[in-house]
Amino acid sequence: MDLTVVWAAIIVFAIAAYVVMDGFDLGIGILFPTFKVGGERDRAMNSIAPLWDGNETWLVLGGGGLMAAFPLAYAIILPALYAPIIAMLLGLIFRGVAFEFRWRDLGHRGMWDIAFSIGSLIAAFAQGVTLGALLQGIRVEGRAYAGGWWDWLTPFSLLTGASLVVGYALLGATWLIWKTDGPTQQHARRLTRILVVLLIAAIAAVSLATPFLEGRYYARWFSWPGVLAAAQMPLLVAIAALVLWKAIERRRHWLPFLMTLMLFGLSLAGLIISIWPNVIPGRISIWEAAAPERSQVFMLAGAGVLIPIILIYTAWAYWVFRGKVDETGYH
Repeated sequence: MDLTVVWAAIIVFAIAAYVVMDGFDLGIGILFPTFKVGGERDRAMNSIAPLWDGNETWLVLGGGGLMAAFPLAYAIILPALYAPIIAMLLGLIFRGVAFEFRWRDLGHRGMWDIAFSIGSLIAAFAQGVTLGALLQGIRVEGRAYAGGWWDWLTPFSLLTGASLVVGYALLGATWLIWKTDGPTQQHARRLTRILVVLLIAAIAAVSLATPFLEGRYYARWFSWPGVLAAAQMPLLVAIAALVLWKAIERRRHWLPFLMTLMLFGLSLAGLIISIWPNVIPGRISIWEAAAPERSQVFMLAGAGVLIPIILIYTAWAYWVFRGKVDETGYH
């Protein structure tokens, strides 16, 4: 354990927090066209209205932390993934603008609803493509990116993009089960049944393809002692999916969302097992990419103050808006 590992853990935590907290509102945007115009759409929007802006704080922390703590990785990853990252940012901007204008420009609300959904879909898909492109490997020569503009675009990256869209949609559906009632909740339950099956299929497809991307992945998962983790992961995923399905059947409110988070957590654990301790898989380790120790110490002092503050105000916001929601807001 050293400062480099601490910073790696901070960035992983920030990314995980972003996926958890921004994933469900992106998911609601992806599912938005399936909701009835009027009260159902208003309930869905009101369920995320007080929270969605603050959720993206973790994206800023993850990206900024990568640039500051691992500048070499940042300098290589950005040129390799300019296209999907720019698409993600444009999607997030488009979604944010549409979110605000649909309440104020009532004459064009249908147009803004479409824009909200398209922006959410683009952002989610681009994030999945970025993950897949990083996981499949980036060509590096010396200390610079050596690939082309379109290296990120492969069947595997498209698969991870589609998989993350399905995962976010499931997060959004289970969030609405928790936060709404009546017809909106019933609709969310129907969507969840379909999305659970799709997500398990997507996890299986990505898991089967990943070991063959890189020799180290295969060795990590199918040689001793990594095979111990490989044997447990499918079982844990199956248990989480079964509990999620039973929670839907038994009309639980918060448990489906929790089990969906469990599926995301297991997927993240599998990713870490595959690439650790590299920040660019098969090329550059976290120690090779790390900033000087003095820089890490300086940044850690700031992070030690700011991260608890972010956690406190985030927890407070979720506590304040902990109830059910209707067309007018939380109650």
